[in-house]
Amino acid sequence: MEDIDNIEEDEFGFSRNYFLAKELGGSSKRSARKLSDINLVDEQELRETAFNIETKHEKEIDELLNEYKTMYPKWVFELRCGFGLLMYGFGSKKGLIEDFASSSLTEYSVVVINGYLPSVNLKQVLLAIAELLSDQLKSRRKSSGSLSKGQETVPSRSVDDILSFINGSQSEDKDCFICVVVHNIDGPALRDPESQQTLAQLASCSHIRIIASIDHVNAPLLWDKKMVHKQFNWLWHHVPTFAPYKVEGVFFPLVLAQGSTAQTAKTAAIVLQSLTPNAQNVFKILADYQLSHPDEDGMPTEELYSASRERFFVSSQVTLNSHLTEFKDHELVKTKRNSDGQECLNIPLSSDALRQLLLDLSQ
Repeated sequence: MEDIDNIEEDEFGFSRNYFLAKELGGSSKRSARKLSDINLVDEQELRETAFNIETKHEKEIDELLNEYKTMYPKWVFELRCGFGLLMYGFGSKKGLIEDFASSSLTEYSVVVINGYLPSVNLKQVLLAIAELLSDQLKSRRKSSGSLSKGQETVPSRSVDDILSFINGSQSEDKDCFICVVVHNIDGPALRDPESQQTLAQLASCSHIRIIASIDHVNAPLLWDKKMVHKQFNWLWHHVPTFAPYKVEGVFFPLVLAQGSTAQTAKTAAIVLQSLTPNAQNVFKILADYQLSHPDEDGMPTEELYSASRERFFVSSQVTLNSHLTEFKDHELVKTKRNSDGQECLNIPLSSDALRQLLLDLSQ
């Protein structure tokens, strides 16, 4: 009994001391310091420092990536069997997936969706996929001499119409499909139920295969059982790369940096270097035009198309629209109409920043 009484007394004493400390603390003089008094680092300086951090254990990481490369044939086989590939694990998987696509998926058309962007226009992506699939099936019918025809015109009214067109496209060749790479399918722009349902419906189409990556710990909560097993039909692959999120992290605000709404040339260069060479060349044409015509509202879209096609950077208006969608999603380009009613493209950077950006891209 004495032991129990001692324990209760100790607990009571602890509780009493706790509330006495809180009471004394509340009556003490409060600090006048504020969070806004902290001197924060310039955002560009902080990003440059973070971007130039040397990677440790490079030898071990290279060995790990070489081990993953031996799995490429297996991943291709899984895609041909109708599965979707979901990559997870610590580190950016962007480089790994792009290397897999460029080296092992050369026989197939590949469409890339950057889910880490602040916004993604899924309708434009679906239109590009539908156009690509339509052209691909037409060329296969011509080569095989088949007379069967499906829908000739790609609908553009709604997402449901486009998905119906993609799903309704028929071909006897089961090895005819388009690979859709989704970097960060759990990204900010794709986390809403509507976007995930659209991607799931796209994945369930017979001519579509999804290769995606996730990084958020709660990413699996985005899908129900039907989406996982029936639509996406995921095969999960644990592929930690320990690579820094250099490109993906550009679009997230830095806690230790000063807030800045102006887009810097360095940030734009990092983003552009993640795009295809043709996309970069189209952007350079637009940048050169803007520097040589500083008093105009921007470069008319038709002129950009003509200049890009003359230099063989684009083959059709659909290809140019795909590049422009990427630029707009990255907030590299803005559109507005001039006094003649033409749609003009403008890069929201100063002339000095634009010159520095072109210099960075040429290195």
